[in-house]
Amino acid sequence: MPRSHYDVVIAGAGHNGLVAAAYLAGAGRRVLVLERLGHVGGLAVSARAFPGVDARLSRYSYLVSLLPSKIVKELGLRLDLRRRRFSSYTPAGGTGLLVDNEDAARTAASFEAVTGGRRDLDAWERFYAMTAHVARRVAPTLLDPLPGRTDLRGIVGDDEAWRDLFERPIGQVVDERFADDTVRGVVLTDALIGTFADPAADLLANRCFLYHVIGDGTGDWNVPVGGMGAVTAELADVARRRGAEIRTGAEVLAVDPATGEVTFREVPGGAEHVVTGGKVLANLPPAVLARLLGKTPETPEGAQLKINMVLSRLPRLRDPAVAPAEAFSGTFHINESRDQLAAAYAQAAAGRVPDLPPAEVYCHSLTDPSILGPELRAAGAQTMTLFGLHMPARLFADPAAKREALARTLASIDSVLAEPIDDCLLRTPSGEPCLEVKTPLDLEWEAGLPGGHIFHRDLSWPYGEEDGSGGHGPWGVETADERVLLCGAGARRGGGVSGIPGHNAAMAVLGHA
Repeated sequence: MPRSHYDVVIAGAGHNGLVAAAYLAGAGRRVLVLERLGHVGGLAVSARAFPGVDARLSRYSYLVSLLPSKIVKELGLRLDLRRRRFSSYTPAGGTGLLVDNEDAARTAASFEAVTGGRRDLDAWERFYAMTAHVARRVAPTLLDPLPGRTDLRGIVGDDEAWRDLFERPIGQVVDERFADDTVRGVVLTDALIGTFADPAADLLANRCFLYHVIGDGTGDWNVPVGGMGAVTAELADVARRRGAEIRTGAEVLAVDPATGEVTFREVPGGAEHVVTGGKVLANLPPAVLARLLGKTPETPEGAQLKINMVLSRLPRLRDPAVAPAEAFSGTFHINESRDQLAAAYAQAAAGRVPDLPPAEVYCHSLTDPSILGPELRAAGAQTMTLFGLHMPARLFADPAAKREALARTLASIDSVLAEPIDDCLLRTPSGEPCLEVKTPLDLEWEAGLPGGHIFHRDLSWPYGEEDGSGGHGPWGVETADERVLLCGAGARRGGGVSGIPGHNAAMAVLGHA
């Protein structure tokens, strides 16, 4: 491949890089996307994880909340994102807390059964009315130049909401607003997804919580029909149709910020090439970008355990009032009360795998059966995705810790079910259980995420300095090198499957303000 020049070279064909490519190519720019792996999509991919089992799992990321409708409309994306009727179910002894988005009376009865009254239900309704207000106000700003802190506070327009979500630790707020330990925990889990923090003391948990409740102005967590790979496949198709060139199996080795030269190598073991870009967009963790620029990288740390499963059938519950298909079609909380979360955090912070790991599971196939082959659907099989909290990368330096974390997490699931989860696991044709485990170190090795951090680094507030800048420029994607922009999750207002950093990097290149 001869030395070539492009208007924009994008390193990384995850969803944000594809969003940027689609916008820029659609605006007439000559765009090259380079991807180390043999496929596009980054962590938003679908895969047949188990030999001989016709199930396409969303292997890493698995739900869509932050992707703005504006991006979907402007890029003409053909996506089917389905809203889940049941928000969550949390076992509590022989009963459980069911949040039914379409039956307020049933939700109220569930709160009564678990908490003994209406106090926490009333507090729940007031609290989520407040977060809904903040979502409606903040979400539209995510695709605009970065506001300053004072500007965003004015946009929110509610001093109580600003104080409780932006200034006071979310754990303290939850303790004051809710009395029941189970209810407190359900609220707090949104502050801890992929984030190792003490919500009673650390505002990092507030940042995580905020991004989990403001998505597209509603906070809904929707199911992509066809799996996450359907989202990124559509983005890649749109980018290509608009004229972007996408090369897979192309590992970026170095970026020269002075000249825009990008050196990459054909994978595996191929020749090296150099291209130049008027702008270079990094859909990469900032630590990886620093290495490519010859700088000292930071050291982020991921904090989750991901377990993908295929079940022959749904497990039985201890609660006779709720059908398993209802409980598992939303977020199923496992030992995630406030006190259980605190105990697990303390043990992990001390360097131990938690005795009773908090986790949550979700069965994608209950909302989207298309990810299962016809025989599996007919047999009643289901996919199950588990996301475990308080599992920082530091715990897995010893290889034995992965086995320990798996065993304790499976025991944690069993402790809230009427039967062992192992009895429900589908077996491959060779007899192996359909279960795979991903620690932060697995993500570092497989996906190139330093420390296995799913957000590339700790999430940032959705505002910049008081002058409205993100430190280096108005969109929160700029770096100290004028030619180089971040367009991945490590940018301000990054994290999750959103496309927001990709959109904002494209707008910065195009000179929009």
